[in-house]
Amino acid sequence: QVQLVESGGGLVQAGGSLRLSCAASRRTFRARTMAWFRQAPGKEREFVAAVTWNSRTQYLPSVQGRFTISRDDAKNTVYLQMNSLEPEDTAVYYCASTDYSPGLRVAIPTTEAAYANWGQGTQVTVSS
Repeated sequence: QVQLVESGGGLVQAGGSLRLSCAASRRTFRARTMAWFRQAPGKEREFVAAVTWNSRTQYLPSVQGRFTISRDDAKNTVYLQMNSLEPEDTAVYYCASTDYSPGLRVAIPTTEAAYANWGQGTQVTVSS
């Protein structure tokens, strides 16, 4: 079982930036597809971004150009750099992982069901 621990959440004003981190416990980190999801109060959890073992990325359209997902395999850590934050970005952000590594021409998974391991979540609050 992979353990995922998120950090970096907090309170920020609109237009500000935050960087979330997710540390994974196992050495097989490189083979995994890593993702960030978020859940706002009263809403369903939604996909935000994902990165594959070979650094292919996928984003929710509303965060494209503002958020950047990256990974550091030496540290078993994935990051989510969030810039130009908006009040609508307020949510609990969850890190997730899957053993599945899509091929170069295969879509990166964006559904909750595709990810077997989840972190506990970190709160991000953006004030207007």
